[in-house]
Amino acid sequence: MSNDTDTDDDPRRDGGGNAPAESPASQEEDAEERPGEPTEPTDDASDDAPSGTEQQPGDGVNENGRDDADPGGSAPTDDLDDEYGLEDDLGSEVEADIRDDFDEDDLLGGLDIDSTADLEIPDELVDHVIGQDDARDIVKKAAKQRRHVMMIGSPGTGKSMLAKAMSHLLPKEDLQDVLVYHNPDDGNEPKVRTVPAGKGDQIIDAHKEEARKRNQLRTFLMLIIVAIILGYTLLTPASLLLGIIAAVAVYILFRYTQRGSDAMIPNMIVNAADQTTAPFEDATGAHAGALLGDVRHDPFQSGGMETPSHDRVEPGAIHKANKGVLFVDEINTLDIRSQQKLMTAIQEGEFSITGQSERSSGAMVQTEPVPCDFIMIAAGNRDALENMHPALRSRIKGYGYEVFMDDTIEDTPEMRRKYIRFIAQEVEKDGRLPHFTPEAAEEVVLEAKRRSGRKGHLTLLFRNLGGLVRVAGDIARAEDKEFTEREDVLKAKQRSRSIEQQLADTYIERRKDYELTVADGDVVGRVNGLAVMGEDSGIMLPVMAEVAPAQGGGQVIATGKLQEMAEESVQNVSAIIKKFSDVDLSEKDVHIQFVQAGQQGVDGDSASITVATAVISALEDIPIRQDLAMTGSLSVRGDVLPVGGVTHKIEAAAKSGIETIIIPKANEQDVMIEDEYEEMVEIIPVSNISEVLDVALAGETEKDSLVDRLKSITGNALDPQVGPGGSNPSPQ
Repeated sequence: MSNDTDTDDDPRRDGGGNAPAESPASQEEDAEERPGEPTEPTDDASDDAPSGTEQQPGDGVNENGRDDADPGGSAPTDDLDDEYGLEDDLGSEVEADIRDDFDEDDLLGGLDIDSTADLEIPDELVDHVIGQDDARDIVKKAAKQRRHVMMIGSPGTGKSMLAKAMSHLLPKEDLQDVLVYHNPDDGNEPKVRTVPAGKGDQIIDAHKEEARKRNQLRTFLMLIIVAIILGYTLLTPASLLLGIIAAVAVYILFRYTQRGSDAMIPNMIVNAADQTTAPFEDATGAHAGALLGDVRHDPFQSGGMETPSHDRVEPGAIHKANKGVLFVDEINTLDIRSQQKLMTAIQEGEFSITGQSERSSGAMVQTEPVPCDFIMIAAGNRDALENMHPALRSRIKGYGYEVFMDDTIEDTPEMRRKYIRFIAQEVEKDGRLPHFTPEAAEEVVLEAKRRSGRKGHLTLLFRNLGGLVRVAGDIARAEDKEFTEREDVLKAKQRSRSIEQQLADTYIERRKDYELTVADGDVVGRVNGLAVMGEDSGIMLPVMAEVAPAQGGGQVIATGKLQEMAEESVQNVSAIIKKFSDVDLSEKDVHIQFVQAGQQGVDGDSASITVATAVISALEDIPIRQDLAMTGSLSVRGDVLPVGGVTHKIEAAAKSGIETIIIPKANEQDVMIEDEYEEMVEIIPVSNISEVLDVALAGETEKDSLVDRLKSITGNALDPQVGPGGSNPSPQ
């Protein structure tokens, strides 16, 4: 296989590495080269190298002929930044009027605008990326040094946008056309040739023109021969029928040989002539043929009706991404064989194309190695590493970077301004939505703060936030408004609820209809627990406990389709109960029921304090307030640990008519409920189980005695937990 782009040693190149423009005569000579076996280009520097010494990545010299110890070669760093368009920081500042005396709490970040139409949208795609500072820096380095990258994080955090932005940072001048030629020695092993982008069309046109001339000559000769045969038949006593048969035979013979002439025309499988940037190929979910290339099946494999093997070659995404970026999201969904072949392509920088189906005639065809010198960006969610081939991950890590995508970012005036610009970007990208007023933009920023689930942070799940922007714009457009207003965003928040949120609201209403929700009075052994559905919805989940005499040894029995973590939390709660209770549990069975948990069951340990309160109430026969709900994890020593989703849980409790809600003190900073719920509920943060019981239990005399006894047991264990050196565990 020849390669017209390996010209580092070509003396005809100028000092900047650029080839001088070809003269028309030389272009014409290239365009009219003889069809058949591809001729070797005269400017191929690889001819000067001995055979068998082709350098591979990792052998001390990288793909650009530079020493790996010095990725930038002798060029200064500033020159490299100019070459790759990286002289500016990624994620540019928002260009707009900013007030000098704006308040730090200003949701617009000080922007002085009449609408989002006043904001200028950056031209470069990489400047559209918000947050993900570490990932952007790594992409910048990877683009400069041609390194692979693996991005792991939640959906919608900008993995695909960063991958596409990298393709815009790569140089375009290295792009190549790839041609596949017929091999006269072995038709099942087509030859491969690479030429500079745009030259492939010239070569094919030249081959087609020569084939046309040959066919014209054959046709002319055929007509002469047919005319001679028919003339001889008419002028002699020979049979006219035999003359016609002979003429037809000559015609078929010439047509048959003409197919061989057409087979000499090469097949261009990669055409980079019209590429304005380095190629970007998204191979997410691609089957083996689409990823690695394939050879089509030929139903007519003989008798002169067959299609030449080189015409049936189809490139894969790895070949189309040559000199560009190959993006594979959900990398763990690729089958193991495809992952194995993919890491071979990464290592070698070239990969032969063969038929992927063993039952196809294409399986007999295998081309020469086809260039696939791409930068791979593998992406996935947090579970992607489980089914990923270890060797493929090693290839990426060994020749590149691994980065974890953030879900949230610190809330600063500059970040708020970028969120306002994000709204403008989404409006411009859609092309049909009205721009947002400042009040509407403020409401979107508020929602970004709420969806982050953390005090002082903004969410980086922009795909979902963009959905809110589009729904709000659709509502305003349906009402023929000039601008999208705050009330449109509020309506959009209701209409764009997730399936889990809609299901949760339906459950809440149905439970009210059937009086399954108890929000007043006092009941022994029953607690209103709180749970989350999906990622952004809450629901109230009652827990009931009953103590009964044991038929054999005493045991704790929990029902409600508990998952592993939920079962473990029940065991942790039993340790607390055994420690403080005067009841001999060896003679008692403790039954715990998660009421109407549904087919999905219960997972996680956020119901730990709920279970503990219900069981303690049943053991001591002390009623529990039913106008109260709670959530929180519990350690075996009695301290209340933080959990996730507190905002959604509180809103679900408020919808159910609950007035008081107990949450872990560590989660107090994470509460960002809607304004409509703030006056409906009282939120009480707690640090240990004794505080939970003090609030939840009814009956002053019995409760005070129990709480004092529990404090005397757990107090010494809890005291050392508080102090400047301590740290709160992460939410479960």
